[in-house]
Amino acid sequence: MNVVLSIAGSDSSGGAGIQADLKTFEAFGVFGCSVLTVLTAQNTTGVNAISEIKPEFVKAQIEAVMNDFDVKAIKIGMLFSNDVIDVIKAFLQTVEHIPVVLDPVCISKSNVKLLSDDAIENLKTLFPYSTLITPNLYEAKMLFSDGFDTKKMSRFDECAVVIKNQKLHINGHDRSVDTLYKNGKTIQFDTPFLQSSHTHGTGCSFSSAIAANLALGKELKEAIALSKKFIYLGIKNAPHIGHGKGPIAHKKAAEICFIKEKREENRKT
Repeated sequence: MNVVLSIAGSDSSGGAGIQADLKTFEAFGVFGCSVLTVLTAQNTTGVNAISEIKPEFVKAQIEAVMNDFDVKAIKIGMLFSNDVIDVIKAFLQTVEHIPVVLDPVCISKSNVKLLSDDAIENLKTLFPYSTLITPNLYEAKMLFSDGFDTKKMSRFDECAVVIKNQKLHINGHDRSVDTLYKNGKTIQFDTPFLQSSHTHGTGCSFSSAIAANLALGKELKEAIALSKKFIYLGIKNAPHIGHGKGPIAHKKAAEICFIKEKREENRKT
């Protein structure tokens, strides 16, 4: 069974962070291991408190997992501080031939900062060790503040970048569009735009779905396309729980994805 490692923060409400990553890994049929970087007291209405885990313990968790498992892909989420980023960078410098998906978590949907102001520049030092980074438009503007635009992204060569969830009006319909910038080329992935409050953890789940599919041997383009469908179906079939921005339906979304993927395979054969 393929193993995927998530290095991220904990969400006590279970919809985002490590908890969302593990649900996503399970949904795609891979085994998830975890390294906690920070604890949060939160629910669907917001983040109430944050407690950082000591960097040396983050390192100890990484060593425990890597010494025992043949990890096929790594997903990185909330890191919060410079000290933790430094631990992750030192680890990534030892990693070879393992795809790394970095979700540069900066702020929650309830507008709580999830990355210290002095750590933004340091986070960028992880880009050369990443296969893909998955910022939303707001995070992209923070990370590429010296001139974020399409031309600049097309020239960015440290790693592939997918900008998440831009609402565009295409052929008379609102679409949710993710744009991949890789090797000077631009590829767009779109699904119908859903006006929904059930979007808690979508960024975490999207990046972990990509990591899971890379671990399964899929090419980056295919992994992103399937993950985009997964998030759309997760929002569409959300369990409608919580009093704020509710979580998505991880298991149901993956089940539908697999059914559609199987049908497409059968048509080809």
